[in-house]
Amino acid sequence: MRKKKGKGIYILPNLLTSISLLSGFYSIISTIDRKFIYASIAIFISGIFDMLDGRVARMTGLSSRFGVEYDSLCDLVAFGVAPGLLVYIWALKGYGRFGWLAAFLYVACGALRLARFNIQVDNVQKKHFLGLPIPAAAIIIAGSVLFYSWLGYKSELKTIVMPILVYILAFLMVSDVRYYSFKDMAFFKGKPFRSTLAVILLLVIIFIEPKVTLFVLATMYLLSGPVFTLINSLINRKKSIPGEYPRLKEDPSERDGHL
Repeated sequence: MRKKKGKGIYILPNLLTSISLLSGFYSIISTIDRKFIYASIAIFISGIFDMLDGRVARMTGLSSRFGVEYDSLCDLVAFGVAPGLLVYIWALKGYGRFGWLAAFLYVACGALRLARFNIQVDNVQKKHFLGLPIPAAAIIIAGSVLFYSWLGYKSELKTIVMPILVYILAFLMVSDVRYYSFKDMAFFKGKPFRSTLAVILLLVIIFIEPKVTLFVLATMYLLSGPVFTLINSLINRKKSIPGEYPRLKEDPSERDGHL
């Protein structure tokens, strides 16, 4: 008998989620071995499979409450603990207690972000995320590592920039800044040929210089939330400003000061 939607435990989406967890765990192992490039690439791979499991579950109607909870637990490991450990050993370890507390703050805010998402998943808008998604925050950290390796590790700039970036990511994850979710993309649904061509062009651009393009794309998404929020607030402020009230017709009895 067919199980009711939301009651079953489905293999395919959870298998993709497990692969995402495996990539996140491999990132942790690579970080311990100080193979930071491999650790960053593993976080990107984990992000790809995390995106696929949600897409497959929605397309096939195999979504379940178990899958949502399992996905959140895997996300906390792959996009919380893995990048937190990566950024600590790679850039923050020299700060001592301040460094590991900054990494812990990132992990804690990521956990709070996932918990808030789980209780608001049926209430928030489908087109936007409330706060920076934790996979995006993890990809920004991984992209920073790759971009810094492209620069050649010629300076200790990472020890100055990364603490600031970690605090910004932690704040944005628990903020009310809205980010586009890419769940409702009419362009890809209505124009399959053009959408396929757009994806191919995007892949070509990425593979020209992956370490640079992935970092640039991740940074653009990071900035898109505050920019969108600022523009939206300015538009709402203009709408709330009252216009000039129409002048009332003059009462003849009030002319010359007479009542």
